[in-house]
Amino acid sequence: MKFETDYIEKLAKIIADNGLTEISLEDGEQAITIRKDLPEVNMVASSPAVAAPQAAPAAAQAAPAKQTEEPKGKAITSPMVGTFYAASSPEANPFVEVGSNVNVGDVVCIIEAMKLMNEIKSEQAGKVVQICVKNGDPVEYGQVLMYVE
Repeated sequence: MKFETDYIEKLAKIIADNGLTEISLEDGEQAITIRKDLPEVNMVASSPAVAAPQAAPAAAQAAPAKQTEEPKGKAITSPMVGTFYAASSPEANPFVEVGSNVNVGDVVCIIEAMKLMNEIKSEQAGKVVQICVKNGDPVEYGQVLMYVE
């Protein structure tokens, strides 16, 4: 399978039409991941043998921008500097996703700091309406991780 521009654009349209935030495909030694960041779409394509062509401008047009939308709900912020992890392991399901209901004290993510895994718990019951960071992203003290409404 060769990841051509029209194929990548179709994948971006699937993401936009279905409210998805990420789609990943692998075929042998080729792999592609397309992520929807609000307000833009980031694409990461990798192949050990051949680099995929850049098609970010075409894919960015396929997703609607939501720049004017203000975050709703209460922010859950990082209590420390570290690395954000959405799940307990790479194979595990994320603790929460957009639309998940959480109770006070539920684990919503992990922040790794100095090789220690720190569970971050919700201080508010409600529904997760936005996740502001991606798995593996570095986070700062006080940075908004997600919003619960």
